[in-house]
Amino acid sequence: MEKLYHSLEELVKEMFGEGTRIVGTDRVHGGDINDAYRVNLSSGDPVFVKTNTRKNLRFFLTEARGLRALGASGKIGVPKILGIGTDEARGVSFLALEYIESAPRIESYWETFGHELAGMHRAECLSFVADADEREKQGMRYGFWEDNFIGASPQKNQPKEKWTDFYRDCRLLPQITMAEGYLGTDLRKKADRILERLDSYLREPEFPSLLHGDLWSGNMLCGPDGRAWIIDPAAYVGDFEADLAMTQLFGSLPSRFYAAYSEANPIDREGYAERKKLYDLYHLLNHLNLFGRSYLGSVAAILNIYA
Repeated sequence: MEKLYHSLEELVKEMFGEGTRIVGTDRVHGGDINDAYRVNLSSGDPVFVKTNTRKNLRFFLTEARGLRALGASGKIGVPKILGIGTDEARGVSFLALEYIESAPRIESYWETFGHELAGMHRAECLSFVADADEREKQGMRYGFWEDNFIGASPQKNQPKEKWTDFYRDCRLLPQITMAEGYLGTDLRKKADRILERLDSYLREPEFPSLLHGDLWSGNMLCGPDGRAWIIDPAAYVGDFEADLAMTQLFGSLPSRFYAAYSEANPIDREGYAERKKLYDLYHLLNHLNLFGRSYLGSVAAILNIYA
C-alpha cells in the first residue's frame, strides 16, 4: 500500500530531516489538470509538487504507479517519487517529486532518447499487467495493474489477451461512448464499423511493450544528465506503435529520433503509417471529450478514412 502523508510538512520532515521546513513556493507549469509548484526548503533542496482537489487523490496514486513502472525498466530517466498525500490545511491532494534541474542537452540527445525509449519498449513488462498466476491462467498480455487517467479522463486498463481487443474495449469504445453527443448518428455508425473491423486494421504485435501512454513533447524534458526524461505518464502495456504515434500527433520529433529508435526496435514503416491514425483517434476523441467541439473535425476525418 502507498503511504499517504497528511501534510506537505510531514513529508518534508520525513524525507529531508526533522529540522527542515518550507521557506517558499513558486508557481511553475504543470499541465492543464493540476497546479504545480517549486517548493523551496530550508535545506536548500527544491521539491516539485503537483496539487489537485482532495477528492482527486487517485490522479496522483495512479501517476506514481505509472512512474514506478517506467522507472523499473531501468532504460530511461523518470523523476523520483518523494510522496503522496492530502493536505487538510491547504485543502488539496498532492504528489511530490524530485525537482529536475535541466542540464544542457548532450550532443546525441535525440539519438539517445530514441535508443532509450526503444529499450523501454523491449523490456520485460508482463508483470505490470497482472500477477503471474492470473496471467498464466488467462493468457493476459495487455493492460495494467489498475485503471488510471489520460488527462482528466478515466482510462480503462482491464487486462486482455489480444491487443486488438484491448484497444477496442479499453481505448476506443469508452471514448466513442463519451463522445456520442458530438458525433451524431452518422459518425457514430462509422465509429461502430471501425470497432467491428478493428482486427483487420491493427496488428497483433510480436511482443507487448510498457508504454508511457501520453508521450507528446510536453511530457519530455531534459534531465540533469543532459538526456531526455519522461514525466506525466498514462502508463499501460500495449503496442509500442501507440507511443510512437503520440510523439507525432502534435508535431513530430526530429527524424534523428525515429532513425535511432528503429535501430534498436525496428519500425514497420509502411504498416505503421496505415495504423497510425487509429492511434491518433484515441487521443483526439479524448481531447474532444475534454475540450469540446474544436476537435470534432479531426475526429471525423479519421472516422471517414477507416469507415
